[in-house]
Amino acid sequence: MNFEWSTRQRESYASAVAFAQRELNSGADSPNAQFDRALWKKCATFGVLGWCMPREYGGSSMDVVTAIRMLEGIGYGCKDNALTLGLNGQIWSVQAPLVEFGNDEQKRRYLPGMCAGDIIAAHGMTEPDSGSDAFSLKSSAKKVDGGYVLNGHKCYVGLSYVADLVLVFASTNPDDGDWGISAFLVESGFDGYRALPPPPKMGLASNPLGEIVLEECFVPDANRLGPEGIGVSVFTHSMGWERSFIFSSHVGSMARQLDECVKYAGERKQFGTSIGKFQSVSNRIADMRLRLETSQLLLYKLAWMKDQNEAATLEAALAKLHLAESFVANSLDAIRIHGARGYMSDSGVHQDLRDAMAGVIYSGTSDIQRNIIARLMGL
Repeated sequence: MNFEWSTRQRESYASAVAFAQRELNSGADSPNAQFDRALWKKCATFGVLGWCMPREYGGSSMDVVTAIRMLEGIGYGCKDNALTLGLNGQIWSVQAPLVEFGNDEQKRRYLPGMCAGDIIAAHGMTEPDSGSDAFSLKSSAKKVDGGYVLNGHKCYVGLSYVADLVLVFASTNPDDGDWGISAFLVESGFDGYRALPPPPKMGLASNPLGEIVLEECFVPDANRLGPEGIGVSVFTHSMGWERSFIFSSHVGSMARQLDECVKYAGERKQFGTSIGKFQSVSNRIADMRLRLETSQLLLYKLAWMKDQNEAATLEAALAKLHLAESFVANSLDAIRIHGARGYMSDSGVHQDLRDAMAGVIYSGTSDIQRNIIARLMGL
């Protein structure tokens, strides 16, 4: 095993950090931040959305390990966790399944626009009565001449209110249960499509998390992703990528968070010495470093496995669980290290905790990941 980054990878990481620090932090600390399409476009122009995509569809055909390291760099440099979550969400939950299950015409119609930042895409699976039990969805797709008529209600959809395209899962044959679910590429301009204004939430302010309503929404045959009944496979594939790498940039946030805590602990003086000299503070910093190091190792191993085309269901669940819980724990430690200053809104320290809490829920809750791990161990 070789744990050394190549010169090219080190330079790519540094360029990603520098780009994010320079371009992506306008208003990032505001709890009322709004989605900024101009910032999204800057990320696309820098290449973020195309790093792992095939060159013939507007991407860079980059290996997964290098792309993940660069996404980590974006997270280190950008303080807006909502923006980096949105970027990763589109890459892994929409673009990746489109590459795997889409036909050439679909890929050419949508992928170049997504890579260029001209098309923003969202993933629509969760419904008011189906969350962790994802396949108990009630959305329906009735076959008609030339396409399907979709009816349904999707909720907690990241980027919902700004999305131009949504990967929607609906039942085409309820009698077949899970295997009667199909996947559709639904454009926001289709008749019968409606995105509701997103309600306020605890964190991740600039990533609108909202509801999509489909009422007699006609979707052409050309927009069905794969054959009928393959929705479970499409969803499982997208979750395999999403659970693996949705936290790529948040690991970068954890690294930045740690550096800021080390700096503050060295500069802040109490009782005539820096607070980093007190064991209660230094132990927290040591724990933060341990969580970061183990998170990076899990993340890089997963990226290597994907480059080798290896199955990584267990490893993805382990990484999602550990990274989500570690980001919360590190964010709590960061607030404690900063004391009263960390609790104040203008410090920005507390915002990572608000953002991190969502990670134990989205892409499969931490408890669902524990269930997956236990099942794969034969329990």
